[in-house]
Amino acid sequence: MLLTIGGYASSHREAPLISNDPLADNTDVYAFKSPDDPNTITIIANYIPFQLPDGGPNYYTFGERIRYEIHIKNKANTATDDITYRFTFFRNNEDPSTFFNIRLGKQNLKTTFVCEKSVNGGPFMAIVSNGVVPAYNIGPRSIDTPGLGLGKSYNELIEQSIATASSGEKVFCGPADDPFFVDLAGAFDVGNFRPDGNPVNAPKDGLARYNVHSIALKIPVSLLQKDGKSVSQATTILDPDFVIGVWASASRQKIKTLYNGGDVGFDGEYVQVSRLGMPLTNEAVIPIGMKDKWNTLTPYGGNDLQFAQYFTNPELALYMDDSQFGGAVPSLKALRIQSKSLGSFDFRNGKPGLFGLKGNAALDGTALAEAAFGKVLLPDNASPRAVDLLPIFYTGVPNLKPYQLATGKAGNPLAAGKPFIHNFLPTLGDMLRLNMAVPATPRNDPNFSSLGLVKAAVLGLTDATYANPNLQFIPNMDGFPNGRRLEDDVTTIELQAVGGVVLAAIGLWYDDFVPGQSPVTANLGNVLKFSAGVTKNDTTLKTSFPYVQTPWRGLNYTKVTKF
Repeated sequence: MLLTIGGYASSHREAPLISNDPLADNTDVYAFKSPDDPNTITIIANYIPFQLPDGGPNYYTFGERIRYEIHIKNKANTATDDITYRFTFFRNNEDPSTFFNIRLGKQNLKTTFVCEKSVNGGPFMAIVSNGVVPAYNIGPRSIDTPGLGLGKSYNELIEQSIATASSGEKVFCGPADDPFFVDLAGAFDVGNFRPDGNPVNAPKDGLARYNVHSIALKIPVSLLQKDGKSVSQATTILDPDFVIGVWASASRQKIKTLYNGGDVGFDGEYVQVSRLGMPLTNEAVIPIGMKDKWNTLTPYGGNDLQFAQYFTNPELALYMDDSQFGGAVPSLKALRIQSKSLGSFDFRNGKPGLFGLKGNAALDGTALAEAAFGKVLLPDNASPRAVDLLPIFYTGVPNLKPYQLATGKAGNPLAAGKPFIHNFLPTLGDMLRLNMAVPATPRNDPNFSSLGLVKAAVLGLTDATYANPNLQFIPNMDGFPNGRRLEDDVTTIELQAVGGVVLAAIGLWYDDFVPGQSPVTANLGNVLKFSAGVTKNDTTLKTSFPYVQTPWRGLNYTKVTKF
């Protein structure tokens, strides 16, 4: 059996068509509470994967005639975007007579942009009219040297290119270190992650020392909240009115014509060719035969429902199930899905999960009740992960029973527990959902963790500080999948989620749980200790906007060993 990973690097070259069109390839989307400003949200959409710093500056620029867009939902009852940011880029050669990209203070392929914004389906209005993209980080003669190059440090170029939009956002567009990290070679090798590592064959970050192009926005919460409210007006840190959904895309015109003489013509309507909301969706969930189709669709109008089967019975789960192909991928041996949680509930592919409770009065008052979301979360007796993986990707998670921490449930997962998350926006489409009322975890907090909500759940269930059943902020409640921070190890988190860790967090413990004893069993411990091998980026992040790190410099690139 082959493990379909595709272009397993969040979304780097994940589908056949987009793999041949890197300038339009959306690699990652991040949305998080700005760690240095509780009143703003930072959204980052990255494009153009695997940029070799010394690969030549002419290859890596935002493309003309491509619509790069960031889409935001803040209402569940509207048909499409509630806010859209559209970026259009332009290139200019200041000295086309030279071979060099930068010489004598002039830059070729100098890139500028216009940022437009549409609110509630209204017309697009320019909010940045003359944005500047920093030059590629070629080397000190091109960038730093006065007279010969641009005569500025690269950080000066970055600072000078941060624009303030007429509507209040900060905007940055430019090259940056690729902040995503994953053992790409291990993943491609039929899921052969190297979580344990060793001195000879240690896990390797396949994206280390590569650059991407980032579009970054720092946006006041009041501009994103559906009624224009600020964070201080939130009723609690889980105020349901502060949930947004974020996704990004790239679109090209239908017709491209190559003329004699090197001219290129573009005609026709724009067609979406790339999209990304939740990380790894089109890589580790959608089958390869459907990946191109996935990229052409928006998450609206029920488009994504045709793919729901891949979430309710995920292929990866087959390799965490010993009755299927559990021995085929040894690196996933720590992950084994509950087959008899609490003695009866089976969440392996094709099994009923919680469907046996359908219509039971015990579901009254829970999210699983038919009057609530039972039709979606309990659709049939063979879609076990409709109760956890599907909502994580398609609706977000409500602050309703049973989606509260097991703390205070006294062994009944359907009872009220400790409120933990509310990023519920029931659009039934793939988006990165974030509750903007949740505070940011300081990056120097000793409990800050790249495991995001998984770590928050562990603290909520095991740390005496959070032993009460009341709502309180737990470090990392602002982490993936409640939004996505640059530091979050989404590969490990998603593999742990497929392995049933979310079910365990709400009281559907692993098979080795013995009633009356600690739920922190050997099986749960194995899942929590599992890692996909590479757990952090290969360089630091900036402490202020745009947070992504300075792009790797071409001239220095070969002087340092990649691994």
